[in-house]
This record gives sequence, structure tokens and C-alpha cells, in this order.
Amino acid sequence: MLNDGEAKELLSFLTLEMRPDVKGQATEYILGITGTKEGCRYLRSKPDFITALLTLTKDRSVAIVKDCYHALVNLSADETLHQTLVKDANILPSLFHDLLDPSYDFADRISTILSNLSRHEKTCKEVFRVLQEEEIGLAKIVEIFCTEGYNKKAPLHYLGPLLSNLTQLPEARNFILDKERCVVQRLLPYTQYDDSTIRRGGVVGTLRNCCFDYAHHEWLLSDAVDILPFLLLPLAGPEELTEEENEGLPVDLQYLPEDKKREEDPDIRKMLIETLHLLTATKVGRQILKDKNTYPIMREFHRWETEPHVLAACEKLVQVLIGDEPEPGMENLLQVDIPEDVEIKLKDMDAKEQEQMEREKEELEKSELERNESENMQPDGPSR
Repeated sequence: MLNDGEAKELLSFLTLEMRPDVKGQATEYILGITGTKEGCRYLRSKPDFITALLTLTKDRSVAIVKDCYHALVNLSADETLHQTLVKDANILPSLFHDLLDPSYDFADRISTILSNLSRHEKTCKEVFRVLQEEEIGLAKIVEIFCTEGYNKKAPLHYLGPLLSNLTQLPEARNFILDKERCVVQRLLPYTQYDDSTIRRGGVVGTLRNCCFDYAHHEWLLSDAVDILPFLLLPLAGPEELTEEENEGLPVDLQYLPEDKKREEDPDIRKMLIETLHLLTATKVGRQILKDKNTYPIMREFHRWETEPHVLAACEKLVQVLIGDEPEPGMENLLQVDIPEDVEIKLKDMDAKEQEQMEREKEELEKSELERNESENMQPDGPSR
């Protein structure tokens, strides 16, 4: 890496006043550094470089601005730099200000950076704090996210993961779950948003996090929100159910067409199932899911699914749906105190289950690779 003298000289090139060709070469060099883990760790102790990159996002040259944002995205992907970016370089106020501009060309890069920075709870709290201090608030982020074409130059799909990350925090969940604001109702349609897996996954992650607050389960499942069809429909397929099974389903899931397709992303499928599983933590939630015929949908889903980690999540949900009610005093599964020795055993079982699923996945991929190689082998032609 650079010695102190070289670093000082390079930093002097990263100014708005510098000749375009010189600062262009300098930003290209910095971008190259951020492309490696070693380079990112080097810049962790050089917040002045990060501040310079942020300043140059106001440059007249689109190429220079693009390189600066690309470098900031790379840096934000490294968790060890989060405090440097947020605290030492103080990049958040500027990012939020430009994000709000509906004509800003690089708003997508900003939403990606904010999504990266909010992944881990410590920095997520800083993102949420600045959001409030800059008098923007979560309401504005939700409004931008739900306004189709807010920025004609940027679809802002990464605001979905940002919302999901923010709902790690109780304050953010309280806002989303405020009965007077109708935020959840605005987000639900995006569980089936075809144009972006990122946006769809972000919303499903947000709903899953919100369902950890079991006090809201009955309201979420009531007609006021009616969350269940939005979680089940992406998991439902074209399989023909009996008339009795169809009649017991929510209206939106009855008699689905032959071309009905399921959610294509396995991670989103797993999050949908985990959200349903969380809703079964309370007695009222379990009863509603059973009364709404969730089981036939999950039964057919289990027959269709091939991903081991999704199948495991599905099986846990099905066990609750077809199992007996817990003993008195244990009706709320999120409040049950698990003895320490039992908790250790359960974690060990989960770890072994995960290892087994990884092995099965590797074996499946290996067998598919071998099959493809054998299919691609051409027989030798006749000898002459």
C-alpha cells in the first residue's frame, strides 16, 4: 500500500478544484484499492480519503462521481469500515439529502450504501438516528419506496433491504406496526412485486422482523391488515385442491389458475415460511392459520420444493399446523423459557441439521455437474 508521503500526495488530487484528468486518475486508483479486502482495510484508518470521495460526488464529471459512489459501495460492503464511514467520515447526512432529490442520478448507489451500512445493529442504530436528526424520518423513506417513479432515473429497489434492516430496531418496528399509519398495508403488495427480487425480499424481510412482536399478531391477521394471503400466495402453486380445501382458504387463494407460479427465489420462500411460523407463536395465530387452511398450501409446497434449507423451514411450520396445542402456560411459544442445557442441545441439533443440508446440497450440485458433463460428451466419429 501507499506510504505516508504517497498517501498525502494522492489525497491532494482528490479535490473539486483539481484538473479533471488528474482527479479522474486518482479516483480510478482509489476505486481499484476498494476492490480488495486489503485495500478496504487500509482505508479504514484514512477517513480523509472517504471524506474526499464524498466531496467528489458533487463533481461535474459523471465518470468521477460514478467511480466515487462505486468506491463507497465497496467500502460499505465491509463491516469493519462501517464506523469509519458513519462516525469519522460522517457520510450519512449528505447521502440522505441526495436520496431525497427525485432527479438525482445516483440515488440507487446511495440506497445500496445505506442498505449495506444498516445490516448490523450497531451501525443500523446510527442510520436510524441520523434519519431522525435530519428530520427526514422513516415515514419519508416509506413514502419514497411506495411511490412508483419517485425518481425517474433510479428504481430505488434497495430501499426494501434498508427497511428490512431498520426493523431490527424496536423503534422502526413500532413505526411500521402503528395502527394509525397503515404502513404495513402499503408494503404488503410488494410481496408479489415481479420487477425486482431485491425489493420483494426487502419487504418480506421487513414483515418477518415485524412478526417477532407477537402482541401485533392478532391485528396483522385480522381484516384490518389481512397479512395471511400476501404471505401464502407466493408459496401457492397450480395444484388442484379439493373443493372443501379450497372453500376453507382465503378468497385470493381459492381455485388458482393452472399457470400459477411460486416465488422463484429460495431465500424469499424461506423468509415467507419463517414469517408464517412466527405468526403461529401465539394461540390465536395458530388458530387463524389452521382455520384459514394454511396446511394444504404448505403440503403441496413441500411436495414441490427442492431446496433443503427451505424444506426444513416448511417442515417446522407443518409440525405446528398439524400438531397438538402446547400445554397450559406455554401457549405463547416466543415467551417459553427454555432451560440452558436444552437450548444448547437445540442449537447443536440446528447446527448438525444445517451441516447435513449443506452436504446434501453439495452432493446434489456434484451429481448435476457430472450429469451435465456426461450429456455434453460427444461420441467419437467413425475412424478412418
